[in-house]
Amino acid sequence: MRNFTSGFAPDLNGMIDLKMALNYSESTYLERGRVFDLFCAEQYPDANIVTEGLAVSWLRLDDDVSPGVVHARAAFLRSLAHYQKAIGKNAYVLPDAYISGKRAFVPYLFTDEEMTSLFVAIDNYTNKTNSLRSMQYQTYFRLTYTCGLRPGEGRELKRKDVDLQTGEIRILNTKWHKSRTVVMSNDMMAMAQKYAAVRDAAYSHDDYFFPQKPNKPFGATAMQSKFRMFFAQSQPDIPEDMLPAVRVYDLRHRFATTVLNKWLDEKRDLSSRLPYLQTYMGHKELVSTAYYIHLLPEQLVRNAGIDWDSMNAILPRCELWEK
Repeated sequence: MRNFTSGFAPDLNGMIDLKMALNYSESTYLERGRVFDLFCAEQYPDANIVTEGLAVSWLRLDDDVSPGVVHARAAFLRSLAHYQKAIGKNAYVLPDAYISGKRAFVPYLFTDEEMTSLFVAIDNYTNKTNSLRSMQYQTYFRLTYTCGLRPGEGRELKRKDVDLQTGEIRILNTKWHKSRTVVMSNDMMAMAQKYAAVRDAAYSHDDYFFPQKPNKPFGATAMQSKFRMFFAQSQPDIPEDMLPAVRVYDLRHRFATTVLNKWLDEKRDLSSRLPYLQTYMGHKELVSTAYYIHLLPEQLVRNAGIDWDSMNAILPRCELWEK
């Protein structure tokens, strides 16, 4: 007996029966089906059709999983969604990119409360042997978030490319060999000015805006390790091994979805606004920017009046791991 209990039980049984009729082994789908059924019974008790939000949550069921597990989950969910579409249901089918051999890229989106707690933890950090470090972390992580930077763009930022009078930051020869200019908010610029004054006392002629050592920027691993430490400190009631595997890159994703949410609140037409966000974030193609719509709360997007016929022509082709 399969003993499925979620709203997907009839379709899980139907899909597996069909696969067996086509000479596939029941065990190929049964174990994954039971995990998916339990997940839906607990997290989506009223759901019976695959949606985008459910699909993203399913792929993030665990955080530090191997690429093979992610691909297997994606393949299983695509099979179920195709089955549902075949029987007349309007199911969401994951793009081919999820099972193309590269790791599926599913960002972690911080809640407002998590963002507040995270930056409180960063602000409370002190280094007894190097007083500059705390200011570097405070400034770097805020700059990454408020300007939507890729982590490496902030870490390797050169002093000469930051105008502390106008707030302009020149991002040169970054991914895809593209360059762009972003502008700090007034609050961010004030923090950067304060940080730079302290930095100059220790590294008066250094090339880098965030030097870890003379003429040497922070490494990706070191900054990622600190970021996860800060997040763990910001969630003291959750065991560290139960926390999501957050990345510095997730600050960039939070920036993008915050901008999109703001535009939705302002009743802006996202189709016409996306090219501005594409340019600001330095995306090679519009599809990379459009993908962030998939990360917005499903109920919000459903009620936003988005032209999904035109959007869906863009979204499925998005390279999910190249943001």
